[in-house]
Amino acid sequence: MKRLLPLGMTIFLAACGDWSFTPLPFPTPAQHDLVVLTRGGPLTHQTDDAGNATGLEHDLAEAFAQELGVGVKYLVVAPEDMAKRLRSNDYHIAAAWLSPLPDSEIRATPPIFQTQDTLAQNDASLPLRELAQLSGKTVHAMAGSRQAANLHRLSLEIPDLAVVEVGHGDILDLLELLGNGQVDYVAMDKNLEDIANQFVPNLRTTLLIGEEQPIVWLLGDAPNAELAARANAFIDRIQRDGTLAKLEDRYFGHVRRLNQADVIKFLGQIETSLPKLRQYFQTAEAATGIDWRLLAAVAYHESHWDSNATSPTGVRGIMMLTEETADRLKVSNRLDPRESILAGARYINLLKDNLPDDVREPDRTWLALAAYNIGPGHFNAARTIAKQLKADPNAWFEMKRILPLLAKPQYYERLKSGRARGGEAVILVENIRSYYDILVRHEPQAQIATRVDGMTGGPGLKLKR
Repeated sequence: MKRLLPLGMTIFLAACGDWSFTPLPFPTPAQHDLVVLTRGGPLTHQTDDAGNATGLEHDLAEAFAQELGVGVKYLVVAPEDMAKRLRSNDYHIAAAWLSPLPDSEIRATPPIFQTQDTLAQNDASLPLRELAQLSGKTVHAMAGSRQAANLHRLSLEIPDLAVVEVGHGDILDLLELLGNGQVDYVAMDKNLEDIANQFVPNLRTTLLIGEEQPIVWLLGDAPNAELAARANAFIDRIQRDGTLAKLEDRYFGHVRRLNQADVIKFLGQIETSLPKLRQYFQTAEAATGIDWRLLAAVAYHESHWDSNATSPTGVRGIMMLTEETADRLKVSNRLDPRESILAGARYINLLKDNLPDDVREPDRTWLALAAYNIGPGHFNAARTIAKQLKADPNAWFEMKRILPLLAKPQYYERLKSGRARGGEAVILVENIRSYYDILVRHEPQAQIATRVDGMTGGPGLKLKR
């Protein structure tokens, strides 16, 4: 990434062993890491089944460190410990979905996002219309969160408002308790609403709590001047050049596609239909390396896990293979779920292999799935259109805008491949992303050597007042 400021100044970077800070001049290759204070959560920092760290704040910190030319060391603290750690001097930036601290010496960057807190409740309960109705109610929030602090302030004004802080698990665990009727009200960040609706379809948000707040990086009470300037310039750049929009799309772009009925139906099918098919998906993962839950998500979107599905155009089976594709992959019976799932997985890998080497994940998978839907000929035509329009054909963020153009005469009339329903490919990919997210939360990763079909347990929630 390009340099944004003169490099003659210095920043303090953490020494590997002892948290003392040493000034390192740019552009000397850093021998120490940018130390990032964060906390676990879907918007901040979490680890997937393969041990890879993800999260919107995590990706932003990685991009900033890359621009600085340094590595990153994460200090992942419990939410209830965040306030104390912010007053320490053992980090460079705190990237944990935080707002500026009122009446504090701790400096902050310009706003990266805007957010607001909201009250969630089960849609079977009567909605609250005004804050005064919280009198006599018990509201849960994650310990140490902005929502908990806002609720405690409200409890000084609203009689008998009880606030319960949850000390373990994450906000999605807490919202699942809400969906199951084990708690009545949960205070949450409004930015999480669409993500949460994928997992808790009977959730509804009602009251807004407090004013809109900016999300910033906190830099401590005595940040190095160069580090602060570089952070501010980085945030300004990513907001202007589209980098931030692309990262937001990676985490939020697909989560508004499924409605409540879609999610409820899918969750029911996970309980009833998936157990009969799980072994076939896991066998295909062992053969191809594709996460079985992604294959299951593709199959659900294609056929709703119906092995006998047949479309008016002649595609058949649980993976809805064309006759041509089935012949190419030597499938003898498209209605055999074992054959169809394995062939579908192999076909996805072939489509991924057709992409240029510099296409990175997860874009590589999403682009391959678009080609799965409309065929490689139409997909390559869309890549050509993208290049003509100076869009990046290797980025799903760009191609989801380009693919619908295949249905417009001014574009498809110039193509050998002709017209295609590219918009349907976008819908397919985005729906599959949502189905996959749901399966990742509800189904364990396959242990290929010793296959596991059951659910794994996790730590229970610990509630404290």
